[in-house]
Order: sequence, then structure tokens, then C-alpha cells
Amino acid sequence: MRITISGPPGSGKTTVAEIVSNRLSYELVTGGKIFRERAKEMNISLAQLGSEAEKDGRYDRMLDDFLLEILRGKENVIVESRLSGWLCHLNGIDAFKVFVDAREDVRLGRIRGSLHYRVGENGDNVLFQMREREESEWERYKKYYGIDYRDTSIYDLVVDSSNDSAEGVAEVIINGLDIRKGTGGKDH
Repeated sequence: MRITISGPPGSGKTTVAEIVSNRLSYELVTGGKIFRERAKEMNISLAQLGSEAEKDGRYDRMLDDFLLEILRGKENVIVESRLSGWLCHLNGIDAFKVFVDAREDVRLGRIRGSLHYRVGENGDNVLFQMREREESEWERYKKYYGIDYRDTSIYDLVVDSSNDSAEGVAEVIINGLDIRKGTGGKDH
């Protein structure tokens, strides 16, 4: 079973995806990590790469084509990226699509707490950077794919992680997957 985990910056989706991946022994592919590595290779900030991506669709398409190749070619995989659920939806790929969200203040706190390992991000005006990144991505996805990223109607499960631990959110996802598969928790 393919699983996609999407959500805005700081929602906890990467941490949750890591937990689900470990619990299910599924391979994990993280789109944000790939995008950050690309910014590092180019020796620019994540915000600068976002600005470049607004002008030139090849940056997003490169990442999305890579993720689509994985989603088409593998079964037991978790793809965590902003658009992984939409990519499956638009391309008719069967997957359990999850959207993890959280209130803005919670997301901001999580981003501030994780700056030590977020390549290409810094602590200066984190709220502004977070909002700028979200707006940039929303505009690009609308422009390049004709989708409204904020539309969660295509997801099988939408989870608010504001008041729950990453372990708790992972448990909700695994329980939802069990329901979808009809296994009642007997698969793991």
C-alpha cells in the first residue's frame, strides 16, 4: 500500500512519516529533504529556491516527476511531500492519502524548534518566512497544476496535529490505514 503524507510547513508531517515508516517497515521518501538538498547544491536558501521555482516550473516538476516515478514503481512506500496526495489523485495512483495540519502558532513553534537541522533556513523572522513559503507554494501549485493545495477533499484522512504528539498522529494514520485495508489492525 502506498501512503502519502502531506501538509503545511511545521505540521509535523515529516516526523509522523518517519514514525509510520518505522512501524510499518515501509520505505520513506521525503520531498522537503530533496528540495532542501537542491537548494544546498545551488548554494542558495530555501526561500531563494522557492523564488526561482515561481519563475521556472522545472524545479517543482523535477521533484514531482521524481516522486511520481517512486509512487508508480513501488508498493510499500511512504511519500511525504506537499503535493504527494495530489500527485496520486491527478495521476490515478492508488494510495492512502493523508493530510496533517496544525494551527499556525503550533507550526511556527515546531519550525523554530527544528531550525538546527533545517538546511537553508534560519531563525530570522521565521513567521514571515513560513507564510512567504506557503504563499509561494500555493501560487506555484495553482499555476503549474491548476490545484488549490488548501483543498483537502481529495484526502482519505485529515489529521490536526495541534494537540497531539507525533506518536499519537502516527497511531491515527495507522488505524486509518487498517480501516481502509479492512485488517482491523492485524497487518502489523
